[in-house]
Amino acid sequence: NSEKIGEGTYGVVYKARDRVTNETIALKKIRLEQEDEGVPSTAIREISLLKEMQHGNIVRLQDVVHSEKRLYLVFEYLDLDLKKHMDSCPEFSKDPRLVKMFLYQILRGIAYCHSHRVLHRDLKPQNLLIDRRTNVLKL
Repeated sequence: NSEKIGEGTYGVVYKARDRVTNETIALKKIRLEQEDEGVPSTAIREISLLKEMQHGNIVRLQDVVHSEKRLYLVFEYLDLDLKKHMDSCPEFSKDPRLVKMFLYQILRGIAYCHSHRVLHRDLKPQNLLIDRRTNVLKL
């Protein structure tokens, strides 16, 4: 019982519900297409980096589930990204307080990544997630 909410470089992201906690999660399903060496090295890198990254402006990796043909990354769910926000709210760009608040959070997230020798390399509005209740932005 999940709905597709995005597509990444090597998988699809679904909105799903954790059967144990009943909380809404984002499930990144990584296809292991006949890869003789198993899990793609890019996925292994993302997982090991994300497991170490604990910061208020970095999306939280909650769990990793590995089955025979698939790998699932369980992330906290945020229902909004910066692109959707800007499209649905054109007056947003005219509010310097909000723009500064989001930019500050983007820079905090990037600074945290860089302090851990991590380059994001795919920063774009679709990849900047927003908690609409708190206006917290996460990379």
